[in-house]
Amino acid sequence: MDVVKIGLVSPYDWNYPGGVQEHISHLATELRSRGHTVRILTPATGTRAKQVEYGVYRLGWAAPLRMNGSVARVAFTPDWRGRIRALLKREQFDVLHLHEPFASTLPLTILHLSGVSNAIYVATFHAYGGRYFTSTSEWAYYSAKPLLGRYFRRLHGRIAVSQPALDFVSRFFPGEYRIIPNGVDVNRFSPGTPPLPQFMDGKLNVLYLGRLEPRKGAKFLLRAIPLIRSHYPNTRFIFGSDGPLREGFERLVAQHGWRDVVFTGRVPAEQLPSLYASAHVYCAPNTGGESQGIVLLEALASGRAVVASNIPGFRTVIRDRQDGLLVPPRRHEDLAMAVCHLLGNEAERNALAAAGRRRAEDFSWERVGGRIEAYYEELREQLADTHGARRLLILPPEPAVVSGDAR
Repeated sequence: MDVVKIGLVSPYDWNYPGGVQEHISHLATELRSRGHTVRILTPATGTRAKQVEYGVYRLGWAAPLRMNGSVARVAFTPDWRGRIRALLKREQFDVLHLHEPFASTLPLTILHLSGVSNAIYVATFHAYGGRYFTSTSEWAYYSAKPLLGRYFRRLHGRIAVSQPALDFVSRFFPGEYRIIPNGVDVNRFSPGTPPLPQFMDGKLNVLYLGRLEPRKGAKFLLRAIPLIRSHYPNTRFIFGSDGPLREGFERLVAQHGWRDVVFTGRVPAEQLPSLYASAHVYCAPNTGGESQGIVLLEALASGRAVVASNIPGFRTVIRDRQDGLLVPPRRHEDLAMAVCHLLGNEAERNALAAAGRRRAEDFSWERVGGRIEAYYEELREQLADTHGARRLLILPPEPAVVSGDAR
């Protein structure tokens, strides 16, 4: 592919880590490694709103909004249209890649100004609603469809990160999509990463990483603790990250007097690989609403044996009993049984860990970035062919051929 200028548009606050922001950051790094010029357009609040970061334009502010069973900080840009228009005119992007294009006003504003740029407009749809897309929200999405449909038609290309994500978005906006998954940094997350020394004391470590909110299912791992401890008393449970349920969970642990249950709070990015490396089993008890599962990819890439809920998004990553173990969601007894099975069988635990690492290679950013780059090129060629065909249609007719000497 020729070297091009690419704008990656985030609907979510750059100051708050999240799956979409991580996706954009890694994609930018991969595309730059291939020689392309990449700019990130994003809202930002707090300390990072004023920081200078290479290739990042901060446009507008963000506020928390409850959606899909979680809370996301989405962009609001009511006073920034003039600045965005000037930026698009100045940068003259070849590709504008909008992530969750209907999630906030920033990508919608850029689509509204599509006449300013000759860019290829591509969107990636990350979300999977499942049971968390309530009837009220569904009605709102349908009611906005006439407005959003106009912007949907301005997209030259559409990507869904998984089949569940495609099934979800196509309910409202049917069309042609390309499935290209989330990626994982297989160099940063690897089996050779040193573990955190404070957790290397002979105990068996079960790790949960994810925001402490209802759909992530941490409460089902908590309910499984007595069952697991009845077979493997020398087990530590590590709950990474933070969230609205943390205080209640900590009270529950204190009331039962459970020892070796650690709530780490928000884990610094630089510690994540070592935290995965400290686990004997990684547990993802999510109840739904996951389009794929980036944490699963990180755990697999780290060479950890994984027990996860058997939900549509997770099935796109883990093949049961090949790359990890899948159990029915919301069933703490099944969760406990699977965790105990791996804690008591080191050979199978190691075999699943090795298979999971091989599986993670399929999702490396080198491969995922290559597929996205190839899709850009495919769309550019299609648009060039379309424009060429249009030019052919308006060419003046050939002069009539006169028989005899044409001199």
